[in-house]
Amino acid sequence: MQHEPIIRNISDTARWVAVYRARETERPDAMFRDPYARKLAGTRGEEIAAAVDNRRRFDWPLPIRTYLFDAFIGDHVAQGGDMVINLAAGLDARPYRMAVPHTLQWVEVDLPEILDHKESILGNETPRCELRRVRLDLSDRRKRQELFLELGRQAKYSLIVTEGLLIYLQPERVAELADDLSVQPSFRRWVTDLSSPGLRRMMTQQFGSFLTEGNAPFKFSPEEGAEYFASHGWRPVDVRSMLKTAAKKRRLNPFFHLLSFLPDPKPPFDQRRPWGATALLERNR
Repeated sequence: MQHEPIIRNISDTARWVAVYRARETERPDAMFRDPYARKLAGTRGEEIAAAVDNRRRFDWPLPIRTYLFDAFIGDHVAQGGDMVINLAAGLDARPYRMAVPHTLQWVEVDLPEILDHKESILGNETPRCELRRVRLDLSDRRKRQELFLELGRQAKYSLIVTEGLLIYLQPERVAELADDLSVQPSFRRWVTDLSSPGLRRMMTQQFGSFLTEGNAPFKFSPEEGAEYFASHGWRPVDVRSMLKTAAKKRRLNPFFHLLSFLPDPKPPFDQRRPWGATALLERNR
């Protein structure tokens, strides 16, 4: 009998991440509430999370990442942003759970399978803003450029969101995506998560075999950190450490709490020191 991988493809990672949103939601001191996460994760998501938990004894990074993205998105809306474009949106439920104006345009882009699954779960729910879903393989550069051109004409102040996407792309593919996004004048800001080479190596040692079996290994961890994007039309304006944010939110065990007092490493990063952050980039072209 052939063994089925724990993670079958990159879409399964969205089910996995949804479990951690559900767990955070159920905490009395939750940083955010996502009442849809448990249903979106489904049995498959629970199985993946259980397998990962056997190899990693802490689960704060993913809820902290969600919290930081929420904060940047909330700031964008408060500053008059009229569009959010979530690339590889997965099972994100922010248009349903965040307090956003009904006039905000929210665009989700992902593969048909994962968006079909999401719609089967959320079909009877009402988003809080104007929500559009685009079924598209983002690796098709010509088609995504066409979409970016269309969206660029529909808004004045857009925020690009790539949560949990770039780490699965080769550096040259990340560079191409950054170049394509920077062409559109209305694509003003971009929020993404970043990992150092040391963190990517640590995560690969912990559970990378699950991702490799699903043809979704970790690939992108620029030594330059957020400065990687400077030559591709984007400058970093706010980089928030995952570890230090977790310390502020009291999510760390004693060992990690002690580590949080160390200063953040400066790029170029070496191969030993783990570091992760969520970065806000601004178009500089």
